[in-house]
Amino acid sequence: MKGNAMAANAPDARAAARAPRLQLARLRDFALIPALVILFVLGAFVSPSFLTEANIISILGASAALALVVLAESLIIITGKFDLSVESTVGIAPAVGAMLVIPAASGGFGTEWPLAAGLLAILGIGAIVGFVNGFLVVKLRLNAFIVTLAMLIVLRGMLVGATKGGTLFDMPAPFFALATTTLIGLPLSVWLAALAFALAGGMLRYHRLGRALYAIGGNAPAARAAGIKVDRITWGVFVLAGVLAAIGGLVVTGYVGAINANQGNGMIFTVFAAAVIGGVSLDGGRGSMFGALCGVLLLGVVQNLLTLAQVPSFWIQAIYGAIILGALMVAKLTGEEQQ
Repeated sequence: MKGNAMAANAPDARAAARAPRLQLARLRDFALIPALVILFVLGAFVSPSFLTEANIISILGASAALALVVLAESLIIITGKFDLSVESTVGIAPAVGAMLVIPAASGGFGTEWPLAAGLLAILGIGAIVGFVNGFLVVKLRLNAFIVTLAMLIVLRGMLVGATKGGTLFDMPAPFFALATTTLIGLPLSVWLAALAFALAGGMLRYHRLGRALYAIGGNAPAARAAGIKVDRITWGVFVLAGVLAAIGGLVVTGYVGAINANQGNGMIFTVFAAAVIGGVSLDGGRGSMFGALCGVLLLGVVQNLLTLAQVPSFWIQAIYGAIILGALMVAKLTGEEQQ
């Protein structure tokens, strides 16, 4: 009897020991808010223009494309996978869509598709890239990291080859609409990113599909045993990520006003930085959209501050790397990286 009582009390003891760590983990969703406040206060001292309405809108607008790609990557990471190719999708999807529309004299394919068809092609290309990634990872059981790294290289080469290493201009105005059109003082891209995060956050928190994503990332065999369609959902997330990355590429096109062969190049480092400091666990099964969005805003504010302080741009990546290391140490303290 005594042994049975001790065995019964063991789970309660373990749960009590984990409780403080779980509470700290929940606080991570809001941990970046004080950091953002501190940065805003610091920014007021760095430059008098930092807190102006124009600069705040500039930060939000510049962060919109990154936010969409971070959302795409975060959903994949939550399922326990990776997709490094999203940065190349940011470049190849709008480039092909534009080349289907613009005349050959402007660098297009000469097909001169209708504008609506070209815009739909951008989404379709993103979906196709995600579909292929999902097929290779889910159906053929290939390593997601290696597969998407190879896809990144393939798509980057295709973009350079299609554009001949040049830059595409003379695109119709709707290609820039997400960045140039404003609603209540903010670019459409900002509203789109906010809506995407709100929908994804609501899905993860309240819908059974969101719970399925966490279950798959936490323990895929157990999720499959519980009746969750692990392969179908994971594959679908890859497709959705491709579409979101393609839209992010269209936003980048709007802000730059052109598409060059390097569009999206190196973006994946910033994407992972935003996701990790936002509390999305690289082990899968943990993370929130609110935290990921805060990570995007934090990096946007940091970059803006460094620009206003006239810090050389090549230091920015080093600072991002330091931020990632700090976030991983915080995750360790909160128990999020416990095995």
